[in-house]
Amino acid sequence: MAHSFPLPEHGAVLAEVRMVRRAGVVGLRSLSTPELSRIVHRPGHAGTATGPATVEQLLRTAVAGIGGGTLQTAAEYSLGLAAGTRDWPAADRRRRAAQVYGVSIERFRKHHELMVLGQIAERILLIAATATATASVTGTAPADGQRPDPGAVPVALPGLAASHRTLHPLVHGRRTTVTVHTHSVDLLRDIDVVVSPCNTYFALPAPFKSSVAATLRRAGARKDPTGGLVEDSVHDELWGWAARNGMPGRAALPGTVAATSAGALGEQGIRRLYHAAVAVPRPDSNDYDVPPTVVTRSVAAAFALLAREADDHDPPLRSLCLPLLGAGRGGLSPLESFGALWPAVEAELARGAPWEVHFVMRRHANADLVERLLTGPPSRTHQ
Repeated sequence: MAHSFPLPEHGAVLAEVRMVRRAGVVGLRSLSTPELSRIVHRPGHAGTATGPATVEQLLRTAVAGIGGGTLQTAAEYSLGLAAGTRDWPAADRRRRAAQVYGVSIERFRKHHELMVLGQIAERILLIAATATATASVTGTAPADGQRPDPGAVPVALPGLAASHRTLHPLVHGRRTTVTVHTHSVDLLRDIDVVVSPCNTYFALPAPFKSSVAATLRRAGARKDPTGGLVEDSVHDELWGWAARNGMPGRAALPGTVAATSAGALGEQGIRRLYHAAVAVPRPDSNDYDVPPTVVTRSVAAAFALLAREADDHDPPLRSLCLPLLGAGRGGLSPLESFGALWPAVEAELARGAPWEVHFVMRRHANADLVERLLTGPPSRTHQ
């Protein structure tokens, strides 16, 4: 029978990952990493096929599990796992990781680094949970010299988390309904309006980027049967809106919202895109700021625009979906972003507006956060 193995707290694992970031993997032998070591040497797993045999192997497995892209590259540089960086000083590794995101060292330290190290910690916990669950199902034998624990409770294999959750928050004394989608924004179906974050110049990011705005631009473009670009619909319409409003080269007031069609996303039942100017570029830099007050103002403006446009369409517009505005490169945490957008949503729901409200986010941890904020602790089974 498998041994019980209580998983460590995320905060404890993150603290040890931050220690490794400072020392680099070359300094692992001099570090005290009890939680990481406990995962590596959990009963019946140390040095076996079910788990890494050393803390460094655990870290490499966790980083490799991120799945590529800028996040994995920045993680490799941060810990000294990238080729040739094993003995780099912490400052040099941080500088190189900041270059991956194209931001200043200080901005990376305050914002991106926390996200990168947090993702490493989550992957480590996933490794521990999966290996423990596998051992309980397959009956992995305990290590030599250890007796089975007859009181151990097997850990069930984790199921796939639901990608849609229907929540019923209490707003001003009455139950309302919101839906949380946990997947890429381009997988949305049959929602009238999707809000897309934008900068105050309404300049869209390149379509190969991974942001919400870039994903919507890419998904809204019309292509030929071979995938070649025929029409960059969302970009062209937004540029036309800026031109009609005398904006080329001039920044709009933060919180301004511009409407375009959804381009090819119309085939999925997405009818309108509302581009919310939440990102305020910093002069002479690649960075920008997303003030929480601007997020609130943008969401309120999106609902106001929906009210003006709704009955001009057949059938009328009724549903609107919001991402966590500013929670990517904007520097806001998911909690800060949702805390800024919810007051505007709540105001609409409190007055009995007829809108169907949706939220979309990639990470289940963020969906858990939203569920906890609106209804209490997440349930095991979502509607």
